[in-house]
Order: sequence, then C-alpha cells, then structure tokens
Amino acid sequence: MLPLPMDLRSLRYFIAVLEAGSLSRAAATLYIAQPALTAQIKKLEAELDTQLLERSHAGVTPTSAGLQLYEDARRLLSDAEAMRDRIRQLPQGPEGSVTIALPFLLASLLMGPVLMALRETAPRVRVFVLDDLSLMVKKAMLDRRADLGILVDTPAVEGLDCRPLAREAMFVCGQDADGRVRALLQPASPKGRRKAGTPPIRPTLDFDHAARLPLVLQSRRFSIRRSVEEAAAARGTALHIAHEHDSARVIRSLYLHGAGFTFTPACALHDAPPARPDWVVARVVQPELVRTYSLALPAGRVRDAATQAVMDALLLQARHLIDDGAWEAEWLHRARP
Repeated sequence: MLPLPMDLRSLRYFIAVLEAGSLSRAAATLYIAQPALTAQIKKLEAELDTQLLERSHAGVTPTSAGLQLYEDARRLLSDAEAMRDRIRQLPQGPEGSVTIALPFLLASLLMGPVLMALRETAPRVRVFVLDDLSLMVKKAMLDRRADLGILVDTPAVEGLDCRPLAREAMFVCGQDADGRVRALLQPASPKGRRKAGTPPIRPTLDFDHAARLPLVLQSRRFSIRRSVEEAAAARGTALHIAHEHDSARVIRSLYLHGAGFTFTPACALHDAPPARPDWVVARVVQPELVRTYSLALPAGRVRDAATQAVMDALLLQARHLIDDGAWEAEWLHRARP
C-alpha cells in the first residue's frame, strides 16, 4: 500500500520524467521550473525510502523500484481518471423519498406536471402520492405519514405549518338537453378582449337555481358536498338530489350521461368532456362558492433537500397552470423561508 502522503500529482510528475527521459524536458512539458520538479522527485524517493532514478549527463533511467512504480502509477492514475468520469456522469441534485398528500381532484390536474418536472430537475428523488379525501389528507399530515400536503379550506392546523396556496371557484356542470338551464345563465361581463392563455370567460348561475337542478353529488364525507349543504342551509334552500354516490368515477359517468348536474371545483374542469352545444359549465354565484388550498408541512421539522425540491416543483407547476389558464384559480402563495 502506498504511503498516505504520496499524492497523484507527484505520480504524474514521476511518469512525465520517465517518459521524457530527462528532468529538463519533463519540466518543459509540465510547465514548471526544473528545481521544483527535482524537489518533487526527491520527496517521492524520500517517502518510499528508495532510489527511483539513475541520473547521468544523458538524462535519467529508472531503477527496478522506479520501473515498478511507473507501472503501478500508470494503472493507479488510469483508475483515478475512470472514477472521476463515473462520478461526473452521476445525476446531481438531491436524493431521497418524499410523500405528498393532496385531494384526489387536485392530484389529477397537478401531479402529472410536477412528476415530469422532477424527473428533469431532481431525478434521484422518489415521490409517493397519497391522493384522498381532504379529511384524510389532513390526517396523513398529522400522523406524519406525509412530508408535504395540500389542505382544503384549512388555513391553520396545530402541529402543521400552513401557507396559503390558491383559491378557486366552484362551478355547476352537466348536460342541458332541453336548454332550460342555459336560459337561467347570466353572461359574464368580460373587461376587454380575452388574452391567449387566460381561462375561458364563464357564464354564472345563481346558487338557488343550481340547487333546484337534479343533482348528482357525493356523500357528506366530501368537502364539496358539505360546502354546498352549508350554502343551502344559510339560504333556506332545499337541494334536489337525484343521485348520491361516493365514487368520483360513478358521479362523472352519471352526469356525462345526462343523469343530472354536479358541483365541480375549477381544478376538475380539465376533466370535462369536449365542448358540445348541450353542455353547461357555469360559475356559481349568489353566493359564490370557493375552495381555498393551503400548503402544509410538519411544524418544527427541518426540510431536507429532497422535500424542498418537491415543494419547489409543486409551487412552480401550480403557478404555471394558473398563469397559463389551465387552472382557473387565484394564486395566493407568498415565498418565505
């Protein structure tokens, strides 16, 4: 085993001297002064406690020890270069596993862009997604089963660091085969011409009219249903519920086939069918129904680089979706440490 003080530079100098055949020619090749090179060779001989070169007026030749060192040093430097190349080729950036919890309707819109972005910016970070009911998202955060979460209508929770993220409106959508609902809509009043990349200008529908439509809703375990019922109770309005199912897929299948109308947050509008003349999408007003999202992290926990990378990607992609008009929401997040 080589003595620890020996470094790769000394070995490179020694190889250069042997291959040049003289200290002066090697010094010119290495762009260093000959006395400095001579001192390096003497230091190497002192470390190994053996003579490595035979010196004469014609130049230098290796001793048997010098020849052995030359062969070993060539192999060692080749291995060092290969190791450096392997390290350089490794993907850089944070590494680890991160679990994010968020409502399933928002996950459908947001997590595709986030995971695609992370594959480019943080390929060594593995992301696990818990998409569930808003109540279960909150529970996953409190149980410390998730490193990062997006909560619905929950601006503060003990044990969590909650930060405003975005606010979106609620819409009524469904098949209006006979045109009776369309007659109730109030046209939006755009301020100027719609710009490219901005959300479409939606008509509005008063909540009282929406409540009297045949409704396809999930059970009271779901935050959308609770928001609708709270608005109805506040106005003394009865809801006309035609179908009630917990499965989002069943709800979607029902209203797509004309079984009724449903209340939908803006983040789920991208999943609506292609534009067709009998399809209604209207923002609910009088009162306006909104959902507010908060970004949540465990309070007091130091964020590692992997969690920070996921949070940065989530914030960036959410902002892009809003700015591009793909998510009809208002950005609320303000950067802070």
